[in-house]
Amino acid sequence: MAETFPTALITGGARRIGREIATTLHESGYNIMVHYRSSADAAHSLSSELNDKRPNSADMVSGDLLDIAVIPSLVQKTIERFGKLNVLVNNASTFYPTPIELIDDEFWNDLIGSNLKAPAFLAKSAAPHLRESQGSIINIIDIYSQRPLSNHPVYCSAKAGLEMLTKSLARDLAPQIRVNGVSPGAILWPEKGNTEISQEELLGSIPLNRMGSPDDVAKAVKFLVVDGEYITGQTIAVDGGRSIVI
Repeated sequence: MAETFPTALITGGARRIGREIATTLHESGYNIMVHYRSSADAAHSLSSELNDKRPNSADMVSGDLLDIAVIPSLVQKTIERFGKLNVLVNNASTFYPTPIELIDDEFWNDLIGSNLKAPAFLAKSAAPHLRESQGSIINIIDIYSQRPLSNHPVYCSAKAGLEMLTKSLARDLAPQIRVNGVSPGAILWPEKGNTEISQEELLGSIPLNRMGSPDDVAKAVKFLVVDGEYITGQTIAVDGGRSIVI
């Protein structure tokens, strides 16, 4: 029965890094609830792929995380489908430049909403179930939470807030729930490009002299979820050493 396996809810789990996290946790014996907003085809494809490997082990749920009223239903549908919630991965994010002269309410609400507000409200909704399962929360942060990327003041501020939220929740939700973060560096080139730095310049700033992969992030998530039983309130940088030189 599906209920015998632990369950992970992964926001933005249909594509890119989220998809890799979903696949990796599934391989570790987790049921997976794939949240998506507009990537229905990708979510369906992933869910089908995982169910082919282990029947009744994956499902999908849609919702706009900027609509706070929707968030409790994402957790509830996960519970209804799998009977429990053991892991919440706050992966969904928006990312784009907002030079100070262009900042407006729409950009602010989008970037703060997806990167900070939604993770906080998801944690609120998930907490009762995670307490029951002695579970954990993983927040996908960013190395730019520590040192800002030029022309991204709202995004960087949101991710900095998410890192502090990780520490605060780790303190407040202990000892039943562990809360940790993973901060990716250069993993995937932004789909809409990045005018701030070229790929050649980026590689030159990474001590390991190469891009990372979604698998690198997923392995860090798996470690914190599966093996890091005495770790909470911490953020692991998965960045090839870039955060020590930028």
